[in-house]
Amino acid sequence: MEEQHYQLLDGKAVSAQMKKEMAEEVAQIKAAEGKIPHLAAILVGHDGGSETYVASKVKTCQEIGFKSTLIRFEEDVTEEELLRKVDELNNDPDVDGFIVQLPLPKHISEQKVIEAIDYRKDVDGFHPINVGRMSIGLPCFVSATPAGILELLKRYHIETQGKHCVVLGRSNIVGKPMATLMMQKSYPGDCTVTVCHSRSKNLKEMCLSADIIIVALGVPEFLKGDMVKEGAVIVDVGTTRMPSSVTKSGFKLTGDVLFNEVAPKCSYITPVPGGVGPMTIISLMRNTLLAGKKAIYK
Repeated sequence: MEEQHYQLLDGKAVSAQMKKEMAEEVAQIKAAEGKIPHLAAILVGHDGGSETYVASKVKTCQEIGFKSTLIRFEEDVTEEELLRKVDELNNDPDVDGFIVQLPLPKHISEQKVIEAIDYRKDVDGFHPINVGRMSIGLPCFVSATPAGILELLKRYHIETQGKHCVVLGRSNIVGKPMATLMMQKSYPGDCTVTVCHSRSKNLKEMCLSADIIIVALGVPEFLKGDMVKEGAVIVDVGTTRMPSSVTKSGFKLTGDVLFNEVAPKCSYITPVPGGVGPMTIISLMRNTLLAGKKAIYK
């Protein structure tokens, strides 16, 4: 049996540490009778995944000491009704940041809803103003998953300067912002970045030349052992619910990386679950704290 020589990028441990740091800061704000950060979340319908995520976000708010409000709408809510609620939250001085949990029902334009959110309260970092500011390196709310991945790399002191980083996936939520951030003049950053996707040719060769691979395709176990070079750093963003006879819930979360094959070759790798997931939620909390302190937009 080959000795395990990779190290896990433990998102669960890092997010617990960050939670503790933020809770201390909120306690200080309370002691000084300052404004307690307030996060609101809009949840439409009863999608299992969305329910789980939102419940987790609300719970984390409570643990840190934030104020949180959950606003529920049924699946058949009209776009107009939803936009009215967004406008109300934009104009509520007590709400520092808010999110509309995606995906939304088909009859509602996600883009319209995202653009209706005041970018100064857009703690998800999806508004074009935040995305644009990020791409030119200005202070902004960075989308939670990419922000969480950066923090994870930073806390494990992963070297990024001059490294070849391959991002698999080009979504607006993970792939594109991740590529932008990894090439920025900063740490973590200063990488040579290649973005691959479903239309890419010679994808395997690209991956084999990568020092860092960030996989965000939503295709279970896509990245195999023969696609990774020795010593690579692997970040797995995938979370697909696969049926399972072993777990109580009847499904298990499966990443985009075939872990047992890839891990032995790596220097560092994120587990699924317990890697990127907890970092995403804690990064949303960090954006909320920044919003509460008016640290980014006065």
